[in-house]
Amino acid sequence: MPRVKRSTKRVHYRKRTLGLAKGFFLTKSKLNRAAQEAVEKSLKYGYVGRKLKKREFRSLWIVRIGAATRTAGMSYSKFMAGMKKAKIELNRKVLADLAATDANAFSQLVEKAKAALG
Repeated sequence: MPRVKRSTKRVHYRKRTLGLAKGFFLTKSKLNRAAQEAVEKSLKYGYVGRKLKKREFRSLWIVRIGAATRTAGMSYSKFMAGMKKAKIELNRKVLADLAATDANAFSQLVEKAKAALG
C-alpha cells in the first residue's frame, strides 16, 4: 500500500472536531480521539432531542387545553370531537395559546364545540 500524507485534510478534520467540542470537560475538548467520540455522542443526543421536543410540546399543549376545557365543564376528548364536528380547524398549539392568553375566545370555542356535539 502506498504511503498517504494527509497534510491539510488532517488539520481541517481536527480543527472541525475540536471546534465542535469547545466547552467540553477535560480531554474531551483537547484531544482529538476523545473529542471525536464526545462530538459523535452529542450530535446523536441532539438528533434524538429534536424529535423528543416535538412530542413533549404536543403533550404540553394537550394538558393546557384539557385544563381549560375542564374549567368550562367539558373533557378534552369531547372538546376535540366537537371542534371536528363544527369544522373548526385550529391546531393544538393555537388552542393552547388561546386557552392561556384569551379565556373569552376559548370559551366561545367551547360553546361552539358543545353546540356541535349536542
